Amino acid sequence: MAKDKRKVFKGWHAMPLKASFMLTSMLGFLISAYWVYPKSFNFGVSFMLIFFLMFVASLISVSKAPVDE
Repeated sequence: MAKDKRKVFKGWHAMPLKASFMLTSMLGFLISAYWVYPKSFNFGVSFMLIFFLMFVASLISVSKAPVDE
């Protein structure tokens, strides 16, 4: 059948992300830590968590994504 010819999804595959994604996560974390966090604790921690997760995603992308030649 056609199911045998198609690639069946097994697990997850890392996708290559742009370098600007990593730069945005680093700048966003620093801006959140120095400007947002002193003014609002809840928003500062939330933004820092989001930008930290973006940074982790970019590190996973760098180490696990396939290289196209």
